Amino acid sequence: MFRTIILSFATFFATIGPVDLAAIFAALTPYHAAGERRLLAFRAVSIASGILLFFAFGGMTLLGWLGISLAALRISGGILLLVLAISMVFGKDGGDRRSSEKETLEAMQKKDIAVFPLAMPLIAGPASTGAAVLLMAGAKGHPLEQAAVIVGMMAVLGLTLLLFMAASGVQRVLGVTGLHVISRMAGLLLAALAVQFMLDGISESGVL
Repeated sequence: MFRTIILSFATFFATIGPVDLAAIFAALTPYHAAGERRLLAFRAVSIASGILLFFAFGGMTLLGWLGISLAALRISGGILLLVLAISMVFGKDGGDRRSSEKETLEAMQKKDIAVFPLAMPLIAGPASTGAAVLLMAGAKGHPLEQAAVIVGMMAVLGLTLLLFMAASGVQRVLGVTGLHVISRMAGLLLAALAVQFMLDGISESGVL
């Protein structure tokens, strides 16, 4: 169970990227008062938590309705995570957690940005929702393992909330170099996990 918690935490830390998001949060809320920023942070993380929990517990049912096998999900999810990991390692903006320049400008002009772009797609993006489905599917039939996945996920979301609360300070302390180092380390771990997902999916599909 402890191993599952660590795996879940590492996976969601890489796919959500709390440290990177803290810097983005600071950039999106330069003119908000401290109280407004705390409220935005709490609402954004709460909404994202609801979305991720929905996919964690209802994702397999949704896949069943769509006729998508778990093997196909493992392979496609692994590919998606690998693309994100490569972009993190080489310092490029991954399509999962980034909004376009136009979207960012639109968000900064709005008073409430908790739902878009903070909750989606920055926190609960394709990679993190896919990871939620994959990890819960891997723990299917083992309530303690599923609980461990949720604990790891909620720990990362809690860390995200704390870093949002202290976004300006985090950005000043770590600086650009520090943010890049953490992002690249998380990318390396995510790449290995993505390959493992793909290998599991290929093995489960019976192709080899």
